[in-house]
Amino acid sequence: MNDWMTFASAVQLGGWVIYPLSVLAVIAITIVIDRSYVFLRFARTPDVTARTAADGFDRLPARHVFRRLSVPLTDHAAAPIWYRETKTEALAATIERDMSRGFWVLETIVTAAPLLGLLGTIVGMMHSFQLFGGNGLVNPGGVTGGVAQSLVATAIGLVVALFSLFAFNYFSRRLERLMDELESFANERLSEIRLAAEQQGAAP
Repeated sequence: MNDWMTFASAVQLGGWVIYPLSVLAVIAITIVIDRSYVFLRFARTPDVTARTAADGFDRLPARHVFRRLSVPLTDHAAAPIWYRETKTEALAATIERDMSRGFWVLETIVTAAPLLGLLGTIVGMMHSFQLFGGNGLVNPGGVTGGVAQSLVATAIGLVVALFSLFAFNYFSRRLERLMDELESFANERLSEIRLAAEQQGAAP
């Protein structure tokens, strides 16, 4: 309880800049929760059985990236190879855009949070210097309070920025690995389609 009261007092001491920093923190946490659910639910790599079974991808959720990418590879059996490749590339770009939703917000928070903390630092120091009168120091307690306000704002801004930075780097790396897996999967299926077409063409 004492720790909570200390934290609440620190937030109150930080001044008005704490409110936009709190908004940024809530936005960052919301994006992290949303992307964690999306990657866990719709981007997990299917096992070998699901990838080789005839109805393996049908058992996956409709928004699953492997099921979405398998549509142009399995439908339109009479379509030429170049058509399937084009449709697959376009769909892969759409999947990448959908999975990276909110990344730019995290990247913005990484830059904005420290700047807001720095703004709180400047405001706190300005309040402290205003307490210096013409005859010297007037209110020592007010000066230390202004310095504390600047330090709290800076600390919270750095914490929000670090959290967003780690989340952005993790999800960016996760998306990069996912796109590599989708590319390998698409190339494997397209190779099978080419091989089947060549064998059918070579058959008497």
